[in-house]
Amino acid sequence: MSTTNTARPTRRGLTAAGGGLGALALVAASTLPAAAETEVDMPDTFTSAFSVTATPDNVVDGEGNPAPGEEGAMGMFTFMINSDEEIICYDIELTGVTGEYDSPAKTATHVHQADAGEGGPPRLAFPNPTGDGDVRTSEGCLQGPFTTGLEGDDGKDTGEGFSLAEIEADPAGFSADTHTSEFLPGAVRGQLQEIPVGGAETGGQAPGTGDPLLIGVGAGVMALGLGGALLAARGRRQH
Repeated sequence: MSTTNTARPTRRGLTAAGGGLGALALVAASTLPAAAETEVDMPDTFTSAFSVTATPDNVVDGEGNPAPGEEGAMGMFTFMINSDEEIICYDIELTGVTGEYDSPAKTATHVHQADAGEGGPPRLAFPNPTGDGDVRTSEGCLQGPFTTGLEGDDGKDTGEGFSLAEIEADPAGFSADTHTSEFLPGAVRGQLQEIPVGGAETGGQAPGTGDPLLIGVGAGVMALGLGGALLAARGRRQH
């Protein structure tokens, strides 16, 4: 099943399938809701932030066996979470990922509940990055409850009942990836790594709320609004 997604969320400045789908005997769930999450505006505050550097050498199949993805490809994911409101904002850039997206889920770009080197079910499904040439991008904010369009062994959608607080409790236990028809287990994959949300440990403020949001991306910490930080991070990746 091909799941090419051409929809682009509104920007406010700001993967049989791999990641354990086979191991859990997941099947396409055509009777499940097409979507439950809602596209929303960026919230005023965030409780956590995470980055992912996704590479082809991190991809494994459903049994956790190495299944290298697309040579030379890379994915950069930035996630900002407000777990109080069940909102996740995302900025995804894929470089060198070619061909059509392919996944039994409703999209082919996911966050899986899976440790490094292991498979696990998708919990979040994001609009597939789009674009001309070598770079594809996707950005926006989604509010739960979440669905993936896949049914697990329990007969429920693998996103049903999932809370973003689970990511905050164990970010290393989650991976992000994207799947294509040539690289069904995944073209690229990487584990979530927490990055600072500035101001206070309980969360920073987004643009327009007074104080600037400090976001640490990689080794740098920038005194910028959320959108500016994400744009700056993207600019550094392209140079």
